[in-house]
Amino acid sequence: QVHLVESGGGLVQAGGSMRVSCAASGRTLSSYNMGWFRQAPGKEREFVALIRWRDGYSYYADFVKGRFTISRDNAKNTAYLQMNSLKVEDTAVYYCAADESPKGRITARAHEYDVWGQGTQVTVAS
Repeated sequence: QVHLVESGGGLVQAGGSMRVSCAASGRTLSSYNMGWFRQAPGKEREFVALIRWRDGYSYYADFVKGRFTISRDNAKNTAYLQMNSLKVEDTAVYYCAADESPKGRITARAHEYDVWGQGTQVTVAS
């Protein structure tokens, strides 16, 4: 079983940048997709970005395209979400999640992800 731990959240001014990390342990990630989701107070959890571990293919929600970049470090078994040009509306708890997908199929549906981290708060101040 994969275990995920997020880190790197905090407070940033609007227009600033922040990188959050997701360290994975327990299994090799070559057959997994790693996703980032977020949940703001009073709102449903929403998809942000994903990366297919074995080849680095990435996919983004429209509202973060051009601002956020997902990446992974195979040696560290860690996924990253680099967030630039942050907006107040990006304030949320950010979660990473793992979807075991041996055939490489990707999904942005939260309920299809098997393992979740505990989340890290990102607050963007105006």
